[in-house]
Amino acid sequence: MNATLYEPLFPTFLAPALLRTFALCGLLLCVTAAVCAQAGEGTSSPAPADAASVEREALVVEGESAKDVFGIGRSVVVRGTVRHGVVAFGGDVVIEGRVEGDVATMGGSIIQREGSYIGGDVWVFGGAYHHGKTAPGRRPGTATMMYAGYEEELRRMAREPSSLLAPSWTLPALGLRMLSILFWFIVSLALTAATPGAIGRAAARLQLTSLRVAVIGLLGACVLGFGVPALAYVLPPVVGVFVGATALLLLVVAYLFGRVAIHAATGRWLQRLLLSEKYRSESVALLLGAAFWTILLTLPYVWLFAVGGLVVTSLGLALTARYRTSWRAPAKA
Repeated sequence: MNATLYEPLFPTFLAPALLRTFALCGLLLCVTAAVCAQAGEGTSSPAPADAASVEREALVVEGESAKDVFGIGRSVVVRGTVRHGVVAFGGDVVIEGRVEGDVATMGGSIIQREGSYIGGDVWVFGGAYHHGKTAPGRRPGTATMMYAGYEEELRRMAREPSSLLAPSWTLPALGLRMLSILFWFIVSLALTAATPGAIGRAAARLQLTSLRVAVIGLLGACVLGFGVPALAYVLPPVVGVFVGATALLLLVVAYLFGRVAIHAATGRWLQRLLLSEKYRSESVALLLGAAFWTILLTLPYVWLFAVGGLVVTSLGLALTARYRTSWRAPAKA
């Protein structure tokens, strides 16, 4: 198998093949949209209609609480005194009394009423921090961290964790998938043009010894997932940060390199199934591979296993980049 992947990108006789490829991508996206729409039916729950229903669903703290207060999938209303902190996931935190520690929420807002008090920091992710017209009752020197974007998405994620496995399908999501295909196609073209030999060898190695690559990648993932945190815990903080940053850089580079090689190998396989010999090209293979994996990552429940497979295989390809494709020692003269 020829290890060189890079060829002239768009010869004139490939125009019919490219049109056919884009038509195929559109058909696959439409089928995926229908599957996701069926999987997402009934997953969204309507918001409470009025303040009374919100009050019924909320965790109300009255009197004095000597421990941390957590609201999972609902709001928290503090009318008494909390000696430690208050955290809500997928709901608001309403402070009408006194909280000695930190107050945090993800997928909600923090509302501090007149005359209330917060002794610690305020953390808001996916919401806002509201207080009365006068200066809020806060302990001097405390901080406020707020990120107001994606409130509804974070609220739904915290209240319905299963929505991560079965994402809803909307028109903006379709546009994001098309942009993702374009992004990975451009990245694949650029990386292939920069390192044609490495990508070609990795794609050939994946086709010939995929099981061994997957085993090595799994071992590498275990080392990165368990060994690096253990080292960071044992080593001095400065060295631990350096080791963690190096491991993260290795993971990002390996994923980028491995995914492009996987696109190339997948695209070659799809070309043999869908296109005749005269319409085949490495550029079309990269486009087919990018479209295939982007669509696969949108399928309900399947995307979780696809991400794991991409990460493990990419690590395996990166860790075996110096090996020969045949995995055999050179013959003696």
